[in-house]
Amino acid sequence: MLLNIIPADTLQNAELSVSAIDNFLDKIFDHAVTLGLKLIAAAIVFIIGRWVIKWLRKFIDRFLERRQIEATVKSFLDSLANITLQLVLFLSIVNILGLSMTSFAAILAAAGLAVGMAMKDNLSNFAGGVMLLINKPFKLGDRIVTQGMDGSVQAIGILYTILLTGDNRTIYIPNGPLSTGTITNYSSQKERRIDITFTLGYGADVDNVKSILQSVIKNNPSIKDTPEPFIGVTMLNNGTLDVTIRVWADSGDYASINVDLNEKVYAAFRENNIFGPAVTSIKMLKD
Repeated sequence: MLLNIIPADTLQNAELSVSAIDNFLDKIFDHAVTLGLKLIAAAIVFIIGRWVIKWLRKFIDRFLERRQIEATVKSFLDSLANITLQLVLFLSIVNILGLSMTSFAAILAAAGLAVGMAMKDNLSNFAGGVMLLINKPFKLGDRIVTQGMDGSVQAIGILYTILLTGDNRTIYIPNGPLSTGTITNYSSQKERRIDITFTLGYGADVDNVKSILQSVIKNNPSIKDTPEPFIGVTMLNNGTLDVTIRVWADSGDYASINVDLNEKVYAAFRENNIFGPAVTSIKMLKD
């Protein structure tokens, strides 16, 4: 009775609405299943990818260790490899999820440009760190002077090189300026020369002074016999003359021999009464 009251076109429209809802629900279900499968695949790739990255980092570490690569270089390359592999894994997961790589690449490029503008100094430091590792102007433990700082190299990081000064201060030097600036490495050579100059007044007994200096040098077993130590008059000044000694020693003994020579020469001059106008000053060549 009720069906007779409801118009036929209304019933037809109702049937179409139910059919449309069924189709909509079917599509939602299909998309949900597809998305679920993609999420499961992405999770599996993520888990396997993390395991592969861990294995590859261990493999790279063992490879570098067999090649006897420095610890600082190993650390730098490990960080670089980790970032690269993580990026590859991320892009693989994005591809599995079916995201538009073109749109994603455009967004990534825009973000990269913005980040690059904000971090241009850090990018310069990163490039500087790479150049330091390639050119190797110093290694871990070397004593260097650079950018107005003097200290031993503790680490070469991605962005900074860390120095430890003689008075136990830790200095972080950006790799960008460091890689393009002047670096003096006092540890790169096994031997170093020590120069000390004594300024004598005219009338001083130069032969006696040279004999005393020679005796002091011979009594120091850490001074090298080859090259042969040098003692001689190196400059005639206005009323004074310079007598210079030049001796060679192991780089590690440089500081101790420098101090020892100054103390022993002072004691010998005092013992032989070579003071007053005979010695006007003592000049030591700075590092």
